[in-house]
Amino acid sequence: MKQHVILVGLPGAGKTTVGRRAAELLATDFIDIDETVESETGRSVAAIFANSGEAEFRRLERSAMQRALAAPAHLIAAGAGWIMQPGNLEDAKQTGACVLYLNISPNVAALRLKGDTSRPLLAGDRGARLRALLDEREAMYQNADLEVDAEGDVETVAGRVARLIQRDVA
Repeated sequence: MKQHVILVGLPGAGKTTVGRRAAELLATDFIDIDETVESETGRSVAAIFANSGEAEFRRLERSAMQRALAAPAHLIAAGAGWIMQPGNLEDAKQTGACVLYLNISPNVAALRLKGDTSRPLLAGDRGARLRALLDEREAMYQNADLEVDAEGDVETVAGRVARLIQRDVA
């Protein structure tokens, strides 16, 4: 790939699962920003939110993204709220990164996340919370350079992502 591709979208859109498979199809490296933060701190995202607060997590997330963007071009899964933090999208685009929105309905995302208790921003009624997140974030997601329908199985969606990247980015 000649430039970074950053995957954005709701929790459950497939940024990690689809991203990992799409990177395999593209024979490129993959990094998940949440996993990077967890590895570097030795704490889960939920623990960082609970013990240090969202602001600290967002600081760690931004720093991890800056390091990822300084590496050779590869596929990057941003945290679901990364795009909402002031300056993140602009900074990424200044580096020449392409932002790809994995578009999924809140209902499908909620089904994918059934039983997942690791997401601090989805406490309570998961479906309602995902609808509220989409309402808050959709305008920012629409600033992405590319968009893929993320509803479907991993292979189908990863194939869509890989084909779009090969056509428009690679």
